[in-house]
This record gives sequence, structure tokens and C-alpha cells, in this order.
Amino acid sequence: MASYPHHYSASASALREGNVSLESPRLPALSTAPPAEFGGPGDLWSPETLCVGAVTNCFILTFRSVARAAKLPWLSLRAEAVGTLDRVERSTQFTHFALHASLEVPSGVSETDARAVLERAEQACLIRNSLKGTSDLSVSIQTRD
Repeated sequence: MASYPHHYSASASALREGNVSLESPRLPALSTAPPAEFGGPGDLWSPETLCVGAVTNCFILTFRSVARAAKLPWLSLRAEAVGTLDRVERSTQFTHFALHASLEVPSGVSETDARAVLERAEQACLIRNSLKGTSDLSVSIQTRD
């Protein structure tokens, strides 16, 4: 890992009407638009869905690291999140993130150990830690032979 601080860059461009092009060096461009709730088409990534997606993505990447350090064997992980956007003191902001993790582990893996690693990943996720809203984690763990 590179030493801190890290710097990340992105740019966005648009015309008076239509989609916004979101770009970052060495990455494919994304076409974005407002969500349906703000009058957009609802069929493209929006800043709101990108934010919630970043929470799930960061959670999984953090889990990989924590599981590796804990030597926890696992097979697959799916993370789903719902971000609640609300008005707080005349400001629109995400107030809560409900994160659900579905983890599949090999038989013989302790569910208690797996749950502990999931909880550590949620607590260590840098994107989640950078946001104001509260969060809660629900977990389902399945074993497979």
C-alpha cells in the first residue's frame, strides 16, 4: 500500500441538458443522471446511487482485507445497502445506511467468527466512516460443503 496521504481525482462534464459524463484517469467513463426522485430518468447511476454503491463496494473490499488478516476462509459475499436521504436542518443528506451482508463460508467455519469479521469490516470501511449518517449491519451466513 502507498503511504498516506492518497489523492484521487475525478471530473464531470455536461451540456445544459442530458447526462453527465463522470471520468477519472485510466477508468472507463460513466454516464450519470439525476435519480427519478429528483426528476431524472432513473435508469442511470446518480450521485446518490454511486454513494450507496461506494458503501457496499468499500465494505466488500474491507471485508477481504479483514478476513485475510483473520485467516477466515470464505466463498462469497454479497452486500446490499439502502441509503436514506432526508432533510436535516434545511440540508439534504444521507441520514442512515442499512447494510445487509450475505456471506457464504465452507462448512466448519464458526458463524461467530464470521460475524465478527463482518462487523469489523463494517466498522473499518473508510467510505462509511467518511459519511455523516448512521448505519446498521444485518448478516446472514450460509455454509456450503
